Amino acid sequence: MIYHPHHQTIETERLILRRFTQDDAKMVSHYCNNINLAKSTLALPFPYPIESAIGWIQMHQGWFDEDIRYEFAITSKSSGTLIGAVGLGNNKVWHNGEIGYWIGEEHWGCGYATEAVKAVIEWAFKVKQFHRIYARHFESNPASGKVMIKAGMTYEGRQIDHIMKNDHYEHVILYGIIRQES
Repeated sequence: MIYHPHHQTIETERLILRRFTQDDAKMVSHYCNNINLAKSTLALPFPYPIESAIGWIQMHQGWFDEDIRYEFAITSKSSGTLIGAVGLGNNKVWHNGEIGYWIGEEHWGCGYATEAVKAVIEWAFKVKQFHRIYARHFESNPASGKVMIKAGMTYEGRQIDHIMKNDHYEHVILYGIIRQES
């Protein structure tokens, strides 16, 4: 992971994690207006029109400036193509945050989520000095749990009927990772 503070980008072997721009709104809407993606995320609504993408992207600068949330566009280093998103909340009082991510369905199974999540965890520990990062996924979406495990997170528990999504309750699985002192 290489962090470029001037550009607020994170570079990995195959990816550039950068700030979203309004030019990304069309692709964000395209990816997120997909029931297969929406049903596997904790907060993503469906349908997801272009106006939702525009509004979401407009929120990012304030969140970043106030140090409360960091949203990164996951893009291909070779082509610049938008692949998905990875975001991290910042609970300054407790020195922790929840990480979340989504990948456009046409890019599933390529390891992009794992690569992006690992990079943001490293960035949060080294640059932002987080003590702990956690993530949650629906029990019905075990692929997301595999990303968390591959990113070095440890299973911490299961919350029964924790979130109502699409008119039924979902069990939520919790993973976490603590910064290793060097």
